[in-house]
Amino acid sequence: MAFARLPDESRRRLVKQLQSLAGTMTTAVVSEITKRHDWFNQLGAEERSWVRVVATNGIESFINWFADRSDVDPANLFNAAPRALTRKISLNQTVDMIRTTIEVVETQINARMSDEDKQVMGQAVLYYSREVAFASAQVYARAAERRGKWDERIEALVVDAIVRGDSVDALLSRASALGWTGGQVSVAVGPTPPEPDLEGIRHAARQLGQEILAATHGDRLIVVLSDNNCEGQSLAERTIMGLSDWFGPGIITIGPRVDGIEHADESAQEALSGSNASIAWIEGPRVVRSRELLPERLLAGDQKAKQQLAKDIYRPLIQAGGDLLATCTTFLDNYGSVEASARALFVHANTVRYRLKRISEVTGCNPSSARESYVLRLAIAVGRLATNDK
Repeated sequence: MAFARLPDESRRRLVKQLQSLAGTMTTAVVSEITKRHDWFNQLGAEERSWVRVVATNGIESFINWFADRSDVDPANLFNAAPRALTRKISLNQTVDMIRTTIEVVETQINARMSDEDKQVMGQAVLYYSREVAFASAQVYARAAERRGKWDERIEALVVDAIVRGDSVDALLSRASALGWTGGQVSVAVGPTPPEPDLEGIRHAARQLGQEILAATHGDRLIVVLSDNNCEGQSLAERTIMGLSDWFGPGIITIGPRVDGIEHADESAQEALSGSNASIAWIEGPRVVRSRELLPERLLAGDQKAKQQLAKDIYRPLIQAGGDLLATCTTFLDNYGSVEASARALFVHANTVRYRLKRISEVTGCNPSSARESYVLRLAIAVGRLATNDK
């Protein structure tokens, strides 16, 4: 290139001319950035001063590089401003700044130099601006990598705090740092795959329109996600079904929906309990709500499961009256036969059918389902034992 073969005398002359233009070029660059880019005017005074420092440093670095013909690292020009600049100014905005700076420098060179010097300096500016562009990409890539590692560590701490039931204040502070917003949440627990890919599952969740928190916890993969009713199926269930390939083999358990991440530990504890007990129901679906594992959790010694069976199934059955409990036990004792149950109760078969429908409504369990009849039988036993204890 012509600028690389330039005689020393000509180089010193051009360097002196560039140095005399440095102040003018810096002023012109800041003026043009102010005119062209709204984002610059929306920055705070401190951030705008950082941009001016970078622009000034960029021009000075170019002059030094041209004078020395040495391998001056263009990335050094970003060292003049704090590292936080990459959080305030996006890569696109940095490209705007570099493009504007180059155009202003070229304009100044064209206005102040001879045709021969213009050609030499034009090549030098083109070469150096290319190096600056590469340096900018590296600066933002490193910043993104640092943020990614930091965010992943914070995310792991948030998930650990949820599992352990740590301080709510610390949990909310860390979740806020990750940009987590309020709303109902559920926690899903499943087997960790042989090679867990947390970034992969986060990306897959974003493809499904969900932002999640994910971390491994021993041999379990924990996922925290928003959970709202969605066309008869919860958003959490729909999302986890879409993410099931990112878990290891086995059942994935979703804890109950809770109001806000500050209560996520309640969902996590039930999901973990269900996950631990799921081995007893290996025939179950790939994705299951922790409530559906109440019998297995009870047999595994989960006292909360025992309380839930009594509270959510047995008590509503008693409180509903209308001989629902008697109908339920009779129907179960008669192997699910409506006609045999009607004869045993001395009522019409349609009365039994109506009561079975009411049982499903008040307990959420259908006595005609083999699995749910098992849940009802356990709930009745647990409820009667609890009543007898009193």
